[in-house]
Amino acid sequence: MLDYIIEHTNKYIDDMPKNQRKKYGQFFTSKETAYFMAGLYTIPKNKSKISILDAGAGSGILSCAFLERFEQIDSIQTIELTCYENDDNILGLLKENLQICQANSKKHIQIQIITDNYITSQYLDFNHMLGGNSSPQKYDFVIGNPPYRKISKDAPEATVMPEVCYGTPNLYFIFAAMGLFNLDTNGEMVYIIPRSWTSGAYFKRFRQYFLTEGKLEHIHLFVSRNKVFDIEDVLQETIIIKVKKTNKIPEEIIITSSQSNNDFDNLTSLTVPYSLVVSGSDYYVYLVTNEKEVSVLERLHKFDKTLPDIGLKMKTGLTVDFRNREILRDDVEEGAIPLFYSQHIKQGEVQFPIQKEHEYIVTDQRGLMQDNRNYLFVKRFTAKEERRRLQCGVYLSKKYPQYKKISTQNKINFVDGLIAEMSECLVYGLYVIFNSTLYDEYYRILNGSTQVNSTEINAMPIPDLESIQEMGRKLMKSKDMSEHNCNMILEGYCE
Repeated sequence: MLDYIIEHTNKYIDDMPKNQRKKYGQFFTSKETAYFMAGLYTIPKNKSKISILDAGAGSGILSCAFLERFEQIDSIQTIELTCYENDDNILGLLKENLQICQANSKKHIQIQIITDNYITSQYLDFNHMLGGNSSPQKYDFVIGNPPYRKISKDAPEATVMPEVCYGTPNLYFIFAAMGLFNLDTNGEMVYIIPRSWTSGAYFKRFRQYFLTEGKLEHIHLFVSRNKVFDIEDVLQETIIIKVKKTNKIPEEIIITSSQSNNDFDNLTSLTVPYSLVVSGSDYYVYLVTNEKEVSVLERLHKFDKTLPDIGLKMKTGLTVDFRNREILRDDVEEGAIPLFYSQHIKQGEVQFPIQKEHEYIVTDQRGLMQDNRNYLFVKRFTAKEERRRLQCGVYLSKKYPQYKKISTQNKINFVDGLIAEMSECLVYGLYVIFNSTLYDEYYRILNGSTQVNSTEINAMPIPDLESIQEMGRKLMKSKDMSEHNCNMILEGYCE
């Protein structure tokens, strides 16, 4: 059945322009991925009737894969399948495919296709305090490949889900939240979604809801991010998650990985303590793939401080240069102050000037200026192929005594004291941390993108203030800014 549906789906993909499907955030699951997702569920042995929800069903690939699995389970006789799909272009194909599944099954399959908007049609149920159904429909199993599409913060789907939305949301995590809501107690949900929700402030509300109401049991990672939806030419860090609707925190979680979406026969598998994967009040999810990465988390989670705990904070650079062209200067002139870019970070230090264009600004806007004091500058963006994600440089105010104010371009971050200026030994101590292999590996586990996010850095576990100052004094004494030396210094504090 699934081969037939995949064949007809591929014909639909060929006939329907990608820009048309992109309006719906429509990307189709491969046969191998669908079978893998369907195989993740734990099927109860004592039930003869089960209910399934597939929201954003598309052409029915996931539903069909799940139905095929149930063909092998004699105890289950009746299957109630509910599919949501409101794209008129594909509704005909979905109905045809499900009818084929129904006709070729030994089971009694009841199919309901709902063409309403999945989110807005039941938001009152989700927010039942507003007057929705106090006993909404719940399902034993939820499966999904939700639409991947950013929507405006004023879009109907966003405004009706304030509990999980912040800023400009993406439909995929709104679907995931509603999918978990639709799940019955102890039911299971398997979704294929981007990994972006696993960290950062942007998804904090969603994580808090999702990981309070449900618990992760299995995460599958794809090593090659361009081979998940390869027929669709999608470049996206995508994962598969299995979630159980329960309040009970499991002891362990299974994390598997494969090279691509058709390589599930060669899985690597890791069983990790749940508390190591889902951590902290922000509910960050650490996607470890091997024992070495598990060790990184175990070592750093021994630290119980963060930058704000010790009076520091990472902030994003102040000046968006292309929006302030009128204040940019190539050469020094009266009233000009330095504008620091990521290019000024060289071999662990901040070097200025470097004969780069627009190295100065002339402005009286207070929001574009900061005090000339000691900072640790950290690049916000690095290339995917670069060896290190965390790249930083020490900035000392005494090297530029002629300036009371400086500015930073918004493609760098800087660590600053919340109340007082940081001492030199503290800046150098922070450099030891940020330039170490251990913290670079930690950040790569936490965040799969090439952007260094200040919110995540400010939540990162670090040693106490005195220990960081001691590290700085050791680095200053050695005058060796290398990664190897930073590793040697940090090692003494991670035992």
